[in-house]
Amino acid sequence: MIQSGILNPHLLSLLARVRHTNTLVIADRAFPNFPQLEIVDLSLICGVPTVLQVLDALKPNFMIGKVWQAEQFITANSREIVSSFDQAFASIPNVIIERLDHDAFKKLVPGAIGLIRTGDATLYGNIIIESV
Repeated sequence: MIQSGILNPHLLSLLARVRHTNTLVIADRAFPNFPQLEIVDLSLICGVPTVLQVLDALKPNFMIGKVWQAEQFITANSREIVSSFDQAFASIPNVIIERLDHDAFKKLVPGAIGLIRTGDATLYGNIIIESV
């Protein structure tokens, strides 16, 4: 039995299939459904877990080279929320951050290996992470 780290078997199965340059979406509770993607729904209640909590859980075993996020995130959220995401991204060595229009962001989603849905309610708080 797994004693530490990620315990969710569906999430572990998805992560085991990620290879070099594959992407994963970590999305909020209201992110649209993409039927062609495998979805691991971790949402429990509003705000649990958050996108950043899932990102933190993935970081020890997921080499992240790039993060995409909607540019609308900056103007839709408080300075504190933006800062918390920036700090989380800054803790990833050599990561490239790209913010783009939300519609362009959503066009990248179908190319992902899968989508992890959270209970997060942060406006435009969705991210796409790319494996190194």
